[in-house]
Amino acid sequence: MNLIKLIATLTACASLSAAWAAPKDTPKDKDADPPSKPTESSGDKGDPGRFEPFKPESAAGSGTVSIGGQAIAYQSIAGTLIVHPKGWDDVPRDPKAERDNAPPDGEPKNTNAEASMFYVAYFKSGNPGNRPITFIFNGGPGSSSVWLHMGAFGPKRIVTPSDQHTPAAPYSVINNSYSLLDVTDMVFIDAPGTGFSRIAGKDKEKAFYGVDPDAYAFTEFVTQFLTKYGRWNSPKYLFGESYGTTRSAVLINELESERAIDFNGVILLSQIFNFDLSADRPTVNPGIDLPYQLVLPTYAASAWYHHKLSPDKTDLNALLTEVEGFAMGEYGRALGAGTDLSAADRNAIAAKLHDYTGLPVDYILKANLRIDGGEFRQNLQADQNITTGRLDTRFSGPDLDPLSQRAEYDPQSSALSSAYVSAFNDYARKELHYTNDHAFKLSVPIFQSWNGLHQQPGQSRAPTSSEQGLNVMPDLANAMKVNTNLKVLLNAGYFDLATPFYEGIYEMHHLPMPAELQQNIQYKFYESGHMVYAKDSSLKVLHDTSAAFIRDTSTVPH
Repeated sequence: MNLIKLIATLTACASLSAAWAAPKDTPKDKDADPPSKPTESSGDKGDPGRFEPFKPESAAGSGTVSIGGQAIAYQSIAGTLIVHPKGWDDVPRDPKAERDNAPPDGEPKNTNAEASMFYVAYFKSGNPGNRPITFIFNGGPGSSSVWLHMGAFGPKRIVTPSDQHTPAAPYSVINNSYSLLDVTDMVFIDAPGTGFSRIAGKDKEKAFYGVDPDAYAFTEFVTQFLTKYGRWNSPKYLFGESYGTTRSAVLINELESERAIDFNGVILLSQIFNFDLSADRPTVNPGIDLPYQLVLPTYAASAWYHHKLSPDKTDLNALLTEVEGFAMGEYGRALGAGTDLSAADRNAIAAKLHDYTGLPVDYILKANLRIDGGEFRQNLQADQNITTGRLDTRFSGPDLDPLSQRAEYDPQSSALSSAYVSAFNDYARKELHYTNDHAFKLSVPIFQSWNGLHQQPGQSRAPTSSEQGLNVMPDLANAMKVNTNLKVLLNAGYFDLATPFYEGIYEMHHLPMPAELQQNIQYKFYESGHMVYAKDSSLKVLHDTSAAFIRDTSTVPH
């Protein structure tokens, strides 16, 4: 699996009235009218000679959510902000081409790409504009932010079974007693081209589909939003999930280093910074054995959950501590020995791997002690012709092909996607009053156009693909050095094979920054998967942990 396809697979994951009734001390969207139908670029329709710019739009509403027994009134705005790629106004012009393709008098002549970025903002009623504000997004890249919106922190959330396929409609949408509106205003953002966001213009994919172009678009969005809603003096936070953690590292460094906008905190869920450490990566990067070590604790947790280990291994935390020690010690030394490993030692390591993964010893030996994520998922429950989930190994589904070397689909994604698509379409159109006729895009297969190259802090240029894999560890480290008060919270699920929890710990412990800044990082782990909020008890802890983090890092009363 190449890097572009790898990052593309990281996709997650109180009624509102029609009238805007913002109190005097609540920031009001001056443009909060029913959304007009935006004109999509004719470039999207195969006519690159004409460019019809997007127009910002917004729809306002209000409602009440009950959190911890407290009723919280809020205002909502569902709308779009228009952003342009870096250097868009510096593109050289061809006067002759402009004359030949000139639109009628009075129409814009700018043929550069632009993005209409969709957002849903929730403001607590009766609070000043310096209340904390959190910008929230999922990852992919190519995923909308419906997962965090309708599964974790919005005032309404979709109800889905903890580890089973959700039955077809009608779906249940309920008051979200774990919304973060008790401590922060929230802005859920769809990346360019996803959800209700759109891109347009010449070379639009090149302009927005890439590590650095994507982060620049989000930087532009955040800056515009702070101005539009008067939130420059609010405590500020980022909350990113999956590739959204990758984006967060680049984005926070861009905001602080290039825009001089300090944030109070960054909350990360299911982190991946260095893609060469991914459990899906080793087979295309032979000789790099660290990914096998970092994923082993997740294999053990998954095998424990499905009762594939010895019955005496009842304590998950004790098991994980034991496996982590083995992975970074004896197992690491064995992999490092390569062909110098003796047959006796090889068999002994295979036996221990069997004890920790439940996989047959002969399979482990045949795999040369190295099993990637897809192989593990295909074989953990092979005796029942069942495929184990990738985003959440608690989920299982029938094998598509029992003879496959690797699992070919993700049971959790199949189990939840329909519920989220249907629930958000209904909610957005009926309760957020976002009534345009656009199709909502849960995710977009952008990997064919995605530019995975990234210019790290201090580099004079972006590397070529042959020089370096994607690694944004230096970005977060640089942001923490630029702003030594910046706090970080890492949340991770034990049953996540897309972004294994121990990989996140390793990345944090190896950030290139002074050791004393490590005290600015907090950790929280859950008996859940990639979308830890897919389990109700984990969602409660995620809310409580994130709320405490915001309270502790904000000096403004809530």
